[in-house]
Amino acid sequence: MHFLGIDWVGVNAENGQKLLLSLVFIAIIVGGGMGLRALVGLVLNRTDYGSLQTKFWTRQGISLLAAVLLVLGLLSIWFNDPSRLATAFGLLSAGLAFALQQVVTSLAGYFVILRGATFTVGDRISMGGVRGDVLRLGFIQTTIMEMGQPPAVQGASPAMWVRSRQFTGRIVTVSNAQIFSEPVFNYTRDFPFIWEEIAIPITYQADRSRAEAILLQAASRHSLDTNAMTIDAKTRLQDRFGVEPVDLEPRVFYRITDNWLELTVRFILGTHQIRGAKDAMSRDILTAFDAAGIGIASATYDIVGLPPVEIRRPPSQ
Repeated sequence: MHFLGIDWVGVNAENGQKLLLSLVFIAIIVGGGMGLRALVGLVLNRTDYGSLQTKFWTRQGISLLAAVLLVLGLLSIWFNDPSRLATAFGLLSAGLAFALQQVVTSLAGYFVILRGATFTVGDRISMGGVRGDVLRLGFIQTTIMEMGQPPAVQGASPAMWVRSRQFTGRIVTVSNAQIFSEPVFNYTRDFPFIWEEIAIPITYQADRSRAEAILLQAASRHSLDTNAMTIDAKTRLQDRFGVEPVDLEPRVFYRITDNWLELTVRFILGTHQIRGAKDAMSRDILTAFDAAGIGIASATYDIVGLPPVEIRRPPSQ
């Protein structure tokens, strides 16, 4: 079979030489890439620049360079005639578009993620129904350390057994193509803080002012110190998106219901500090409520009427 100027059936001097040269070239590129990654990792571990982000992007750059060199080298070996290369490229593109749609879309998603700064390794994201921290960003898939769900979204799919934003222990891979069909929520990329709330119901007879003061004290003690928040985080959010962070100080909101007065304290925290801070706040709030004689309200029912009650005794014998 003679196709594109090459005898594909049978081994002749030309394609045998090209095959051998291709195997040697692949071995050199793969071995050189592995050796370069190991050398760079060794150098970074011995310097002050060996952060997780630096190591990831260094390895990623080496992998990209190796992939480009591999493709260009193999094309140069097998298709040294420009007309032959154009024909082969057209056929290859058509075949890929038909047979590898998801792979091509995932690869395109990889470059969109890099170019659009959607997320990177170490970011906490929600993507493709998976919530967690990004462990690895590959050409086709993103690897995520899964975390649980707060009670407000326990009904979301997939369901979780961990009822807060802590790791479940499962490693999940998500196709990069998901960024074209679903939104990606990033908790840490440009503003690594998140607003949280704790709602406490109290009776209408309770000391509302004292309860509000207790909530504010607990929030001020355990939430983020806004004075310590980096100026870079504030200016980055404002410069890039035109949004200025507001409501940074803890605040209590009232909500009137049929059964109780709901006090909701709103505060800001670092993305990875939420559960520990809310646990500490809840303990302080309960202790202070007990000392102040303030109880947590629960659903109550008022009986406004009863049907007539008759008591009949059996006749005497």
